[in-house]
Formats: sequence, structure tokens, C-alpha cells
Amino acid sequence: MSEDALRDKLLELKGLAEQSHVDVSLELAALELKLQLPPVPPAPENEAWRRVELARHPERPTTLQYAEMMFDDFLELHGDRNYGDDPAMVGGIALLNGLPVTFFGTQKGQNMKDNLKRNFGMAHPEGYRKALRLARQAAKFGRPILTFIDTPGAYPGVSGEDRGISQAIAVNMKEFSVLPVPIIATILGEGGSGGAIGIGVADIVLMMENAYYSVITPEGCASILLRDSGKARQAAALLKLTPRDLLRFRVVDRIVSEPPIGAHKDRAGAAAALKEDILASLAVLSRRSVESLLAQRHQKFLSLGVFHEEESRRKSLLERLRDFF
Repeated sequence: MSEDALRDKLLELKGLAEQSHVDVSLELAALELKLQLPPVPPAPENEAWRRVELARHPERPTTLQYAEMMFDDFLELHGDRNYGDDPAMVGGIALLNGLPVTFFGTQKGQNMKDNLKRNFGMAHPEGYRKALRLARQAAKFGRPILTFIDTPGAYPGVSGEDRGISQAIAVNMKEFSVLPVPIIATILGEGGSGGAIGIGVADIVLMMENAYYSVITPEGCASILLRDSGKARQAAALLKLTPRDLLRFRVVDRIVSEPPIGAHKDRAGAAAALKEDILASLAVLSRRSVESLLAQRHQKFLSLGVFHEEESRRKSLLERLRDFF
């Protein structure tokens, strides 16, 4: 369907809603999304590793730095009320252009000492439980939720396993899917595996222009699938982890533009662009009823990974593996 036809259909549905008082918010939201997302070509292979390097830049702005630049004021809250506080997951309540919101996100350090304190942005189970506590508090008071993702993954060490990291992430995914308030997630830099999805279930997923989002790091993929950790650049291209790839696959909803060379070169400019996109997203989500909000959220995530393949092109798993190696 052409863009003009979509706009005509949108006007027709809006008129129908006004005349008959029928709830067509789901259809309107789907059409609005299509108008905002024109077809995106796949990213060139040499772009993937460049995005990974920029996403990991040591001077890239962190969650708390974005909070300082975007919010009128904010109060950081601590602890999961179960085990303790996790410095790798930060959050609290804030004012965004006068609107009360709840925010939380993974936090990296800006130097070696700070990175050791923040565990390089890799959260423990108590970090995800702190995020869930804040999310439930937001639902209780009707505040929109903003999540910020910048992590290579959840902490994979023994302490994380002892305290139930997989359960904490799974519970967050389940609970976030039914929270009756708007949720906007932003991938600031690295979006690594379960560590990202543990706070990434949202109505709208934004992604900074020089970020990546993947089920595994390029180095991990190279070691496991390519049998050579030195092939990380090749693995990055195979993973289709760039913003353009993920927008094409409808994993993310919009790409937030960054200043030339990267957000670290103009932090205020990057924060202003992200704030503008978040405010526009909140304006769209605030018009939906709770029922349509949840229905759209469920539809969004249940449709990920669905594809159709011609019968003649189908192969068994063994045939695929043989072709790959």
C-alpha cells in the first residue's frame, strides 16, 4: 500500500471512530507506525563493526548522564528490597518537561575505578529486581516508564547464578508485558542478550544511531559458531545487529540520530535528539487506552521472528548446518 493510500486510510478510520465511537486505536497505531517507518535497506557489511566500536566508546554518554541532560530534575532510588543495591542498574523518578516519569537503565563507568564499581554495566539479579520494583511503583502511580540499555549482557558469573539471574530476567519480561502504563526503551550503546531484554520489553523501542542490539556479542558468536574469536568483525556482519538491520526487521521502532562521529562528540546534542523522540513517542502512547496499549505490546513481541518460506526452499536443520560449515 502506498504512503498516500495509508494516509487516506488513516483519515477514514479517524472519521469512523469519531462518528461511531468505535475503538480503532489498534488500527490507527499500526498505520501511524507504517507511515513513520519507510522501507530500510540492509546495512553494508563493513558498517556493523564500526557501530560496535562506537557503541563501546569509553566516552559515550551513560544512563545517568542522559538523565542529567534530559530531565528537569530526578531522584535516584536504590535497592531491590530483597538482597541489596546494584550499581550497574540505576533508576528513580524524574520530571520530563514537567511530566512525572520513572526511569531506569544499565550504567557503565567512565573510568576503570567507576567501571569496577558498576561491573562494566553488567547487572546482577538484584539490579533487575530493582528495575521491577520501580516499574511496579510507576504502574501504581500511573507514571510512564523510560528504560535505557547499555550493557554487553547480564553478569555471567557465579554470584549471578547463585542469586537467580535467569529467573530475574524472565520475571521482568513477564511482568513488563502486562504493566498498564506506557513503556519506552532506548538502546544507548550496547544491547547485549538477556541483559538488554530484561528491561527491554516496551511499547516503543528506540535505538541510537551508533548502537547495536544482539542475542550475543560478536566475539561470543565468533568463538561459538565460527570457531575463531578473531573473526568478530565477520560475526558482527552475520548477526545483523545494526540499527538499520533491526529497523528493517521491526525489532526496533525508530533510530535516533546522533551527531557526526558519535554521541560522545556532542553529548548535549545527542540528549536533545533522544528527548525529542521520547516526547513524540509519549504523545502517541498517551492516546491509547490500557487495553489497546497491552494488545499492541503483546502483538509487537509475539510477531518477532515470524517469517514465511517457500516449500521448495525449506531445509532440515542438518542441511542448514552442513551448508553453513
